[in-house]
Amino acid sequence: MAKATSFGPATVISMDGAPKSQAESVLRGAWRAVLLILVLVVVALAWLVVVDPPYTANSDFGYYLGLAGGLMMLSLLLYPLRKRLRALERLGKMETWFRYHMVLGISGPVLILFHSTFRIGSMNARVALYSMLMVVASGIIGRYLYRHIHRGLYGKKINLSDAEAELKSGAENALNVFALCPEVQARIESFRTETFASLAGVLPRVIRFMTLRWRTRRLQRELEQEIKNALRQLRRQEGRTRNEMILRYQLAKEQISAYLNAIVQAAQLQVWERLFSLWHVAHIPFLYLLLICGIVHVIAVHMY
Repeated sequence: MAKATSFGPATVISMDGAPKSQAESVLRGAWRAVLLILVLVVVALAWLVVVDPPYTANSDFGYYLGLAGGLMMLSLLLYPLRKRLRALERLGKMETWFRYHMVLGISGPVLILFHSTFRIGSMNARVALYSMLMVVASGIIGRYLYRHIHRGLYGKKINLSDAEAELKSGAENALNVFALCPEVQARIESFRTETFASLAGVLPRVIRFMTLRWRTRRLQRELEQEIKNALRQLRRQEGRTRNEMILRYQLAKEQISAYLNAIVQAAQLQVWERLFSLWHVAHIPFLYLLLICGIVHVIAVHMY
């Protein structure tokens, strides 16, 4: 009996972090290329519709585009219902529902824009369109906030103990780098102390939060240069091969990057959680506003 072939994790496309294999890197590139082609096709079709509309919003084709887009937007309410109603727990995993929510949250507005031929007619159509765009913009902001407090796109929520564990692990993994270059350890520990230091006043805390990623990238570039100089000196002293030094540099670079990212994540986690909670307060009313405006628009279209 032939043994089944297992392709392992290389066949799973993960867009988070560095690619774990050459196959995953190729798959990522192919996936991005497909998305780019799809976006270009949609943009080209939109340009054709704007320049010389082959249909109107009142035509059968335009009507069904709007109907399909409206039903997609309406179905977005199934996701919060799935989260809150225990009776729906058996209807698929939350990550599947979240993927569905995101895909239709993009596809629905696109179809509605094509339905309108990218033109605004009556007042009720204007209000409905603006409500939809507000929901889309809110969803994009929510996606940005979500990725800062979850592992990957569909991963579990990160809590403070998880962040502290990653911070401890990052420090332990970087010990060999610190042994090679003690100056790196001193600079990182100084950065860590400054990052977690209490600041008086809201403005200084906001400035630190807004600039922390930029400062981290700048520090990482400087530390990578120091590590490179230390390895060059080690090669001259011990006669190590160039390939060995390159491998050690890549490993040290990854360890320093992981440690710095763990520091930033632990320092900013509570702020991102607060922003995500505030976003929820605003996003839900936007959905209800869109629902009301959509119903009014449909009634107005069929009455007049």
